[in-house]
Amino acid sequence: MVLIIIQARLGSTRLPGKVLRKAGGRELLDIQVERVKKTNCHDKIVIATSTLETDNPIEDFCIARGIECFRGDEQDVLLRYYECAKNYKADTIIRLTADCPLICSQTIDQVHALHKEESSDYTANTVPWNKSTFPNGSDVEIFSFKTLERTHELATKQQDREHVTFYMWQNQDLFKTRQLKRNENLSNFRYTVDYPQDLQVVDFVVKKLEAEGLEGTVKEITDLIDSSEEIRKINEGISFEAGWGSSS
Repeated sequence: MVLIIIQARLGSTRLPGKVLRKAGGRELLDIQVERVKKTNCHDKIVIATSTLETDNPIEDFCIARGIECFRGDEQDVLLRYYECAKNYKADTIIRLTADCPLICSQTIDQVHALHKEESSDYTANTVPWNKSTFPNGSDVEIFSFKTLERTHELATKQQDREHVTFYMWQNQDLFKTRQLKRNENLSNFRYTVDYPQDLQVVDFVVKKLEAEGLEGTVKEITDLIDSSEEIRKINEGISFEAGWGSSS
């Protein structure tokens, strides 16, 4: 069973409540789920949030839209993923984060195809970041339940528990890892949502995609960003501020 787990919370310090903020009149999480449903490789989608009362609105959002919701540890996100995957008896887990509302269904399918073709333990497109050819905001990570379980058993550092997959791709002696590459390097673009300016970029893209009847592939999104001098400058400014693409 291929399970897509979208990690979501409302406690962001840089942009509180960001996953339920709106772009083009719709919640970011709603936009993401609609785009993810178009993939051909999944059996089920679940939103994994924390048990904190402050994250109750995420569960309410899921109930209202008939989306599966799993609640687990706030800080130990690796444990949350492990318990969620075990609960749904997943064989393969596709990890997405709710700060990437413009995730492309084609990219998810492509990463999944590479994962199967290579029989990998862990496959991604933007990780490791210093070798990525994809925009920040198009992040897909796929791993087997066996890999998740082994990571859960072995990872002890706080950052490995918090960031779920660090231990997998940093221990290539233990896991077979692969990275999907693009022919055209678009890693200088950014449409993840961490800052208020990011929301402006996503709002622009969502409205343009709807107006022009576009699917919203990686290339279509980056072309739209590039087409507006104002949005391009915002995008470049945030990418510099966030240090995206740096080797540090």
